[in-house]
Amino acid sequence: MKRLILAINPGSTSTKFGLFEEDKLLFDVTLRHTSDDISEFSKITDQYSFRKELIERELRVRSVQRDGIKAVVGRGGLIKPIESGIYEVNEQMRRDLEAGLMGEHASNLGGLIADNLASSMPSARAFIVDPVVVDELEPVARIAGHPEFRRVSIFHALNQKAIARTYAGAAGKQYEKLNLIVAHMGGGISVGAHRRGRVVDVNNALNGDGPFSPERSGGLPAGQIVDLCFSGRFSKDELKAMITGKGGMVAYLGTNDFRDICRRAGEGEEMPLLILDAAAYQVSKEIGALATVLHGNVDAIILTGGMAYQEVFVNKIMEMTSFLAPVKVYPGEDELKALAFNGLLALDGLIQIKEYK
Repeated sequence: MKRLILAINPGSTSTKFGLFEEDKLLFDVTLRHTSDDISEFSKITDQYSFRKELIERELRVRSVQRDGIKAVVGRGGLIKPIESGIYEVNEQMRRDLEAGLMGEHASNLGGLIADNLASSMPSARAFIVDPVVVDELEPVARIAGHPEFRRVSIFHALNQKAIARTYAGAAGKQYEKLNLIVAHMGGGISVGAHRRGRVVDVNNALNGDGPFSPERSGGLPAGQIVDLCFSGRFSKDELKAMITGKGGMVAYLGTNDFRDICRRAGEGEEMPLLILDAAAYQVSKEIGALATVLHGNVDAIILTGGMAYQEVFVNKIMEMTSFLAPVKVYPGEDELKALAFNGLLALDGLIQIKEYK
């Protein structure tokens, strides 16, 4: 009997999951969450039951035989910085995910939901793969400008790595021998410099660094942040929400639906058009900065994530960056496939299952 693998990828604006029979996708589902859907939850972990029950409902509707599922693989969250790989969910990981050890993000729910679902199945194991805290930064990239601060690696490691390998395979080359700049553009935006298989520099896509996105502010003027913190107008939680969750496009335009923003810009609405141009400008500027990290030796620039479906946005970035290297576009993400494939390799003993400590 062939083994079933359930892959789960909670994002800031969606919950995606897919059921695989060995390496064959049986079905996948994308459940989108508007800002209204999740506004009632004060913390990310408060969304746990809401999202888990949506997945449970879909499994029931599709009459999935739970005893055939041998692995439930979730997107990794904000745990301690760790090396790339697959990890079995354990008690220490559960505690760190629940506590939001390195911050709050929907990816924290991946391991928690995977563990809960696996515990209700006769022979399933729960894993995470390439969590957002995969850390391969060069020492020089960690310096922030003051000893009280440090740059940390929080980015879309799973998709960046998967898409980089997909491109390398299509080009007939090894990922570990290429220099790439990969921009994942979704609810958050991360732009990484991949030097021969290692992400040596990348913006913190969660906590106020790099380009703004549909619901994150990206980098903000530090002096103005200080003034706002001491203005008495906002609480600490409200200020944090300005950076992650209620920043970026949703703050300017009242929506985190990038498709709708592009539509409005295409119809000539002035503010959506300006914000769209600014977003493309900031992504392009980040790509240009990382070209210097790779000393101008860039084999390709890769644009991926949900925002890459919008040609008008992608074309703006290509116009500004194609002089650096060929630009390749992989809309969406290959994360469910990457999660399931790593789960299958782990079940077969072909890759090491690492222990989270």
